[in-house]
Amino acid sequence: MDYLIGKLIMLPGIIVGLTVHEYAHAKVALEMGDPTAMRQGRVSLNPMAHIDWIGFLCLIVAGFGWGKPVPVNSGNFRGRHRKLKEVAVSAAGVICNFITALLFALLMAGLARNVPGFGGGILHLMLYYCVYINVMLMIFNLLPLPPLDGFNIVAELTGFDETPAYYKLLQYGSIILLLLVFTNVISYLLEPGISVVVHVINQILGFVF
Repeated sequence: MDYLIGKLIMLPGIIVGLTVHEYAHAKVALEMGDPTAMRQGRVSLNPMAHIDWIGFLCLIVAGFGWGKPVPVNSGNFRGRHRKLKEVAVSAAGVICNFITALLFALLMAGLARNVPGFGGGILHLMLYYCVYINVMLMIFNLLPLPPLDGFNIVAELTGFDETPAYYKLLQYGSIILLLLVFTNVISYLLEPGISVVVHVINQILGFVF
């Protein structure tokens, strides 16, 4: 029962984190001139538009997961500097996760300073997981592993996305990623980055949550 309650408390953070991440990709792609995601209903804050059920289950069970990939056709981008626009679309999700984590941490700080007995309650835990899961999604998606955003950013900046090896890695990337998740190797890669970002947020707000 405690396990189930714990997962339910985490659920708002999971839904918010996945939704804002994928929405940010779709919105920035549209701003760059590509309507592909918009035509599929992805420029939306409706969680059902963005949830990949395997990634959602991984987040609940293993603590690491992902949303439904946003389709992007960079051939529709307006103007010059297509590569930089591709990087902007790839980076949008993790940036939005960081901003969302910061906003929830700010809300926690305000409640802690103004609401007696706030600390340790269910609302406190829900907000804490909204911060933590957004930070986790940010660091997780920055890993340079296909099909994550970090891999796309590195590939786009280095030109690796124009090589045959890029497409071979994409072909097997999801399998490799799932193996890393379920063997818990991924946690050892993420924990240092999560700790650093949480520390930075605490320093910005002057509040330890």
